[in-house]
Amino acid sequence: MGLIAAVYGVICYVIFLGSFLYAIGFVGDFVVPKTIDSGPIAPLPEALAVDIVLLGIFAVQHSVMARPGFKAVWTRIVPRSVERSTYVLFASLLLALIYWKWHPIPTVVWHVSSPAVNVLLLALFALGWLILLLSTFMINHFDLFGLRQVYLRVRGLEYTQLNFKQWGFYRFVRHPIMLGFVIAFWAAPQMSLGHLVFSIATTGYILVGIFLEERDLMKYHSAEYGAYRARVPMLFPTGAKRG
Repeated sequence: MGLIAAVYGVICYVIFLGSFLYAIGFVGDFVVPKTIDSGPIAPLPEALAVDIVLLGIFAVQHSVMARPGFKAVWTRIVPRSVERSTYVLFASLLLALIYWKWHPIPTVVWHVSSPAVNVLLLALFALGWLILLLSTFMINHFDLFGLRQVYLRVRGLEYTQLNFKQWGFYRFVRHPIMLGFVIAFWAAPQMSLGHLVFSIATTGYILVGIFLEERDLMKYHSAEYGAYRARVPMLFPTGAKRG
């Protein structure tokens, strides 16, 4: 069973990796066949309804499946060793659904004509994705995406929770992964109405997700995380307090 879990975990990770790389082209409107601004045009009410429903489905899955109460029930059905991989698989497949069914709304909200500012925004776009990716390794990339869990299962070892670490970007903001998303979603030389809807909705979801995650962290690590939260800003590096 350990080998099956490992193969499953690797497959889920590869699917995630494909969905992550596709997301860069989808949001940036380049390279991939279907982007945030490409595809058949539908009437505005229909496009808004479809896009908001797609984002809402992803938000519900992403939040509900991450909650400890859901995990306690879910792991009666799904082995604990592949619970995280299954979460990653569901999230990746829902991202693929968004890419497939997204309705573009091409009305231009802003367009940057200055070549220098255009280059700056593209650099910020790339920086956002880089911050996001590097941040996953600063906690534990392989645990975050389920590979550590299935590796321990193959070795016949019990899963152990990771220690709370504060290094790298986590010394300056509590949620650098989310900061990377926000930068990447908003750094657009040309912002269409569809892209704007995407950016507003995902930023709103990020704030809700942070609230839910921090509520869980305060419940299980109140003293340590409470001190960290009092000292380090949530999303933007305004300067950590000493203490």
